[in-house]
Amino acid sequence: MKTNKQEFNKRHGFKLNESHSMEELSKISGFPIDILEQVDDRGQGAWMTNIKSVRTKKTFKKNQDLPRSQKLSAQQWGIARVYSFINKFEKGYIPNHDVDLLREYFIRE
Repeated sequence: MKTNKQEFNKRHGFKLNESHSMEELSKISGFPIDILEQVDDRGQGAWMTNIKSVRTKKTFKKNQDLPRSQKLSAQQWGIARVYSFINKFEKGYIPNHDVDLLREYFIRE
């Protein structure tokens, strides 16, 4: 199973586990940095309020009964949401989260 980051990296010709700053993600994707930062903030907020949806470290599988210490950190969950947001848009799908931010992006264009 590929992570959203790995999927993004493969599509853009980067090494599979290469990380990117928010500025780089903005430049590559064309999304304004403030929108990507809001997606990240919401991902970190979801980590706080819906830990059951957060995937485990190493396997990236959902496991509702594990403690937070065995799950991705809030920062990891936030950036994963950013990669997911970008990936879905680039593949022609409407993300199932942060649709209002996608609308805001198109209004700016």
